[in-house]
Amino acid sequence: MLRRWRVPLAGLGLVLGSIAAAGTASAAPAPPHAQAAHVIGPAAHLVGPASHGTRPLIAHGGPVNAAESTNWSGYAANGGTYTKVSASWVEPTGTCSGSAKYSSFWVGLDGFSSSSVEQTGSEVDCSGRTAQYYSWYEMYPAYPVNFSNTVRPGDHFTGSVSVSGSTYTLKLADTTQGWSHTVTASLSGAANSSAEVIAEAPCCTASGGILPLAHFSPVAFSNADVDGSAIGNFSPTQIIMINNSGTPKDSISSLSGGTSFTATWLRSS
Repeated sequence: MLRRWRVPLAGLGLVLGSIAAAGTASAAPAPPHAQAAHVIGPAAHLVGPASHGTRPLIAHGGPVNAAESTNWSGYAANGGTYTKVSASWVEPTGTCSGSAKYSSFWVGLDGFSSSSVEQTGSEVDCSGRTAQYYSWYEMYPAYPVNFSNTVRPGDHFTGSVSVSGSTYTLKLADTTQGWSHTVTASLSGAANSSAEVIAEAPCCTASGGILPLAHFSPVAFSNADVDGSAIGNFSPTQIIMINNSGTPKDSISSLSGGTSFTATWLRSS
């Protein structure tokens, strides 16, 4: 699995704990996901050296509290300390045209303005003309771990990540297929400085770039909560995924009821 290890996290101890699940998890990579690291944090579209964080800006025709990223889109509560994020979503259908492409959908803590991310979610990737669906968790910068359970388009997911002290609990359930996983992991030194609900173009190519975004049908996220309250109550940043020319790769709707939004694919790169 090709990953960027350019930012060593001194003193960041990662010890995976117990996995209690109706199914199994494996750290062994399975193509085509073997090339994808789920997050390095949303890369800001800035002049000069790339950053692992984002910078709020005023998006044309969008909300005041918005930011651009080359690999993340969705909403992030930031500017405080957070202990839990949760959301539901429906696994989209992938449309594959012959080349390898990738997309993931997840909830997590950290990564918006910090160098670790604690997250779990689902995926649709393209291997040639074949769409492949699966699920995973990741305590970045450690390798992601794929769950072995069946995932199909149209499956209803619920996910959450919470922290108490240095212990993280990551939960993912496919209520359509009837399986769930609860993972506990210990991570010292994490900032817990953001809480996100995200659609992502995973990283990285051999040269360290963002992987092409798989063509996914519109993804409906709902019940997005942070610390037991609607994410909209935290004045979250709307993150807009763009390519290197500044053109959006997907569109993110406004929050409905403070908890729901839709991510719509526009282009792969």
